[in-house]
Amino acid sequence: MATLHPFRAVRPIPEKAAEVACVPYDVISSEEARALAEGNPISFLHVIRPEIDLPESVDEHDDAVYEMGAENLERFVGASYTVQESEPSVYVYRLIMNGRSQTGIFGCVSVAEYDNDTILKHEKTRPAKEDDRTRHILTQQAHAEPVMLTFRDDPEVNRIMEATMKTEPLYDFTAVDGIQHTIWRVPESDNLVRAFQNVDRLYVADGHHRCKAASRAAEEMRKESASDGEAEYNFFPAVLFPMGQMHIMPYNRIVHTLPMSGEEFLRQLEQRMNVRRNEGKAAPEKPGDICIYLDGVWHGASLPPSKETSPVDQLDVARLNEYVLEPILGIKDPRTDSNLDFVGGIRGTAELERLVDSGKAALAISMYATSIQELIDVSDAGLLMPPKSTWFEPKLRSGLLVHLF
Repeated sequence: MATLHPFRAVRPIPEKAAEVACVPYDVISSEEARALAEGNPISFLHVIRPEIDLPESVDEHDDAVYEMGAENLERFVGASYTVQESEPSVYVYRLIMNGRSQTGIFGCVSVAEYDNDTILKHEKTRPAKEDDRTRHILTQQAHAEPVMLTFRDDPEVNRIMEATMKTEPLYDFTAVDGIQHTIWRVPESDNLVRAFQNVDRLYVADGHHRCKAASRAAEEMRKESASDGEAEYNFFPAVLFPMGQMHIMPYNRIVHTLPMSGEEFLRQLEQRMNVRRNEGKAAPEKPGDICIYLDGVWHGASLPPSKETSPVDQLDVARLNEYVLEPILGIKDPRTDSNLDFVGGIRGTAELERLVDSGKAALAISMYATSIQELIDVSDAGLLMPPKSTWFEPKLRSGLLVHLF
């Protein structure tokens, strides 16, 4: 049984929501964050990317960065353009991108349930990123950003969400990227909390490092205080989407250098699978197919079934590793090999062509998107996906509902 925990959010007043709200910390570089926050002193990027308020020479993991983040959050909490809820609440959050809506519940979930696998993972986290986010949480004494989780659709939960959306929204604005964000406060939080008890498992969709950091931060906090389990650091914010609402985009690959000629690469590829000239088609049309951009030409190929039987091995990204990356290109560990890089599906296949045509990559591989059912199958089996298997879109905005300890 999964826990939905209401919280007393610190949030901008409606008139300032669009100015405050920003993209998540991990989808932009420091340089991009500086550009996005330029001329906007109330952008929440000052909290989640505080290095933008320090000289560019300062490393983003310097002590001064974490201190600046805590100072900026303190200013945010005390600002005239923010308020804190008088009572713990949960919310409904809808995003509309290109005419497609995605609606979930914004509340807190349990660190203990992350630790005991009521909240299931599908991705291995990197210690350096864990360390960074854990330190931000502990220094700020807050969870500044929500993660994205998913769960199996429940009729009563869906009914309450739909009823809430008929009330007056707390926020309703369209961000600079054209995505509309609407948030409603649930009038009777207890009803939704009770209904959510029918949900047996949650699945991490986006935000594995923030989940792990929340767990590590809670462990550190428990060493300093005798908590009964209800202290706020035992919970972290999430937007929880029914699976029927989720949209996964492909996570494409580029290879920087080839250990052979393009002709030899294609010859070796043809020995392993069916390869065809794609005549301009840049995206695969069905699972198991890939598209390869090489020397200005798109080629299509069909990946053979894996020789292994686990849900992970049958993923297209795993079969790509098995039949192309390792045996032909010598890329044994996609997680660490610097010759391989990843391009989120939101950037489109034109970005793949640009990288190859500019000489920044030798070839690009356009993937078919991993399905939500594949993610669930891997998670339920207690397994982990290869790196960069899923790209979720649209992204949540940060700074709208902040969780303080």
